[in-house]
Amino acid sequence: MIYLDNAATTAPDSEAVSAAIKYLQEQFYNPSALYGAGFAVHQAMEEARKNLLAKIAPDGFEWIFTASGSEADNQALFSSARRGNLVTTEGEHAAVYRAAKELENRGIEVRFAKLRADGSVDSDDLISKLDAKTSLVSVIHVNNETGAINDIAQISSKVKAYRPNIAFHSDGVQAFGKIPVVLPRTIDLYSVSAHKIGGIRGVGGLIKRKSFSLHPLIFGGGQENGLRSGTENTFAIKQFEFAAAHKFASLEQDLKRVRVWNERVRQGLNPEIFEILSSEGASPYILSVTARGLRGEVLLHMLDDAGIQVGTGSACSSKNRYSRVMLACGLDECRADGVLRLSFSARQKDQEIEEALQAMNACAASLKERTR
Repeated sequence: MIYLDNAATTAPDSEAVSAAIKYLQEQFYNPSALYGAGFAVHQAMEEARKNLLAKIAPDGFEWIFTASGSEADNQALFSSARRGNLVTTEGEHAAVYRAAKELENRGIEVRFAKLRADGSVDSDDLISKLDAKTSLVSVIHVNNETGAINDIAQISSKVKAYRPNIAFHSDGVQAFGKIPVVLPRTIDLYSVSAHKIGGIRGVGGLIKRKSFSLHPLIFGGGQENGLRSGTENTFAIKQFEFAAAHKFASLEQDLKRVRVWNERVRQGLNPEIFEILSSEGASPYILSVTARGLRGEVLLHMLDDAGIQVGTGSACSSKNRYSRVMLACGLDECRADGVLRLSFSARQKDQEIEEALQAMNACAASLKERTR
């Protein structure tokens, strides 16, 4: 089986699992407990927090552990968009998009900025939607369907120049551990997730500027300095720390390797059937294409039968025939119906990419012949 749906989830880093397993089997103590064993686990958790934060954030930021990137996105939006209007993009992950829609139901005005053809936000359109009542701007860092990279440093700087007290959030789930990131001080909140980089599911993080005021989404025992109640999953947290250490140590090397595979698929797909949707400047970890006149879902199942696993877009929106993001990029329903998303892992082998490429061309040609 060749797995090319790493934007949905990645295989857990087995070395990181082995290194962290003691926090599941031996050092299982509640990190809020006052006795020595509990305090030792608390210290190990604080070490993970410090090490993860150091990967992308300078002094002046802090890390809040959450159960997922989606929870981090929800906390950012429901905490910061409590009045006036929220400005976001048509290309957001469902965790931001659906949260924004719920805020609409609660009386907050939501304004969606347009996308360019590659899935990046039209920043001029976004800035034009700001006004005196804007409380929050949320812009995804790397689009999870096309891989388009938004220049969040530049966009957040423009937002703060318009009015410094507008909060700025970015969903960085597809960026963290994959492309070089150093958070500027114009970003107030930044969401990440473990399972996109070899961590296990069940842990994420919301990075916030220290001086920024944040409200909790989950109430209870007051963990995470009162910002996220619930006993922390120390095994998942430590495994995330160790997986991130491996990923960041080889970030540049992995980028070069994945770029080669991305380009190989771009050049090798049959141009009479496939159209490349992701731009050359997109994250090389994500490559979206459309098979013109074919159903992407049917092609996905044919590839699955051939031992190749790909996606048709965001796994979080797999129940919808047409991706709202692809439609927002300007695709008509015919082209949107044929979308496939390939997302790579640096652990893959050259031969796997070649086999997947051959299978995609063969399956698409077969399906095209059948639909004539």
